[in-house]
Formats: sequence, C-alpha cells, structure tokens
Amino acid sequence: MSELAAIVTGANSGIGLPTARELARRGATVTVATRDPERGRAAVAGILRDVPGADVGFRRLDLADLSSVREFAAGVERVDLLINNAGLGMIPRGETKDGFELQLGTNHLGHFALTGLLLPLLLAAPAPRVVNVASDAHKFGKLDFDDLGLERGYGKVSSYGRSKLANLLFTFELQRRARRAGSALLSVATHPGATATNFFSVGPFRPLLKLFLHSAEDGAVPSLYAATSPLIRGGEYLGPRSKPLTPSKDALDEALAARLWEISAELTGVRFQEFAYN
Repeated sequence: MSELAAIVTGANSGIGLPTARELARRGATVTVATRDPERGRAAVAGILRDVPGADVGFRRLDLADLSSVREFAAGVERVDLLINNAGLGMIPRGETKDGFELQLGTNHLGHFALTGLLLPLLLAAPAPRVVNVASDAHKFGKLDFDDLGLERGYGKVSSYGRSKLANLLFTFELQRRARRAGSALLSVATHPGATATNFFSVGPFRPLLKLFLHSAEDGAVPSLYAATSPLIRGGEYLGPRSKPLTPSKDALDEALAARLWEISAELTGVRFQEFAYN
C-alpha cells in the first residue's frame, strides 16, 4: 500500500482516528483532514507514536464552510482514496457558514463538494475509491426539497437521518455516473454500527450506553475494508463486520438521487464535469 495517498475527514477522533492509523500502519500516505488544528496535530502525533515513521500529516478542513473545502482541495496534489468520514449527529438546529442546515450541510454538502473538487485527481489514480460513512439512521430520514433548511420543523434524529440518507444517495449516484463514464472509480458506503464515539460522549446515559456500544476500532472496520479489500464492488453498503446491508427504498431511488445530485451541485457550485450526464 506504499503508493496509496489517502485523505480521511474527521480523522482526529471517533472511527476516523483508527481508520487513519491503520491506513498509515499499512504504508499509506495519510492526510488527517479536520477543522480543529490542535486536535488534528494531536491525532497525527498519536499516530506517529503508534506507527513510528508513518507518512501522516494534518491539513485543516471545515466541511461547514465551502471556502475552506475549496482551499483544502486546491492544496491537494494527489489522492487515491477519499474517506468521507466526518459528521455531526443529533445536535440542535444550526447553519453552516453558507447558510445550509448544519447536519445536511456538513455531512452531505461539504463532502459532496470535496469529492467533486478532488475528482480530477481521483480519476488520475489507477484505482480510485471514495468511501462515504453513512448510517442505518438513514431509514429515519426524508428529503423535502421544498424545505431543505428544515424551517417548518426540526428534529435532531430526523435531521441526522436525512443527512445519512443523502450520503447513501450520493454514494450510489456517484457509482452510477462513474460506470457510465467508464471510470474505474469505486464508490462505497459504510455503516459503523453503534460505536462509542463522541456522539455518546455527553449525557446522563453515557456509562450505560457504553456497555452496549462497540469500540471506535471496531467501528472503523467497515471503512477500512471498503478502502482496501480487493473484493469490493462499487455501490456496496457495508455494515459491522463488513457485512453487506440492505439500504432503504428511498436510498435506492434513482430519481431521488439524481435530483439530490443536481440540487447539491447548484447549492455548492461543484458540478462534477467529468461525470456530467449529457
């Protein structure tokens, strides 16, 4: 894996950290892409302690700010593997710097823009892969294109589910477009399962919840398998122990995916010209 250049978003904590660490252990050049420089550099230092001599570095990326996404992408020289791992979950309503509802804006639109901006570099790689960390919470999500800001009503769980549904729709539509273009790019989605990450780091039930959650290292397994296994096929959705999962009916809706793609392109200004339908 010495020739593999990987970017892992949100790799300073949660499942992103062991994902980045294991890729570095296997010889990949790894970029830890995260918003907080202090935590990002601390993650790199921790990986280097565990994997002396690893080729790992930090670059700042704020997925809730499209100018930051563009600045990050402009500084990338090569990428074979993009793991869109970062995400917000079940938080009070907020907005990104560009005015999008925060969970959809960060979890989907930020990663959509990042992937599109890096697409020319990915297509220059011999075997490019994009791994989107989704969730079975997508089954609780619904997309209302007339209320993407959720101004008519906001729920922490339903908003999170909506962003994860968008992750799956994006994954599958990206694979469809790659195939139509004759590209070798593989687009895969994963569900880490109920994992003891920062989603469960606060609240009165934290001690009890941790009894039923598996570790961040276990949660990273589907992402690592999707990123490295020679058996992976584009358009798969993998869960704990890297077992195939069945997405919801909405997640498999090609018309819904195409509409989300076009609206995401309009909102972000990122067009994926190489994969545009004629």
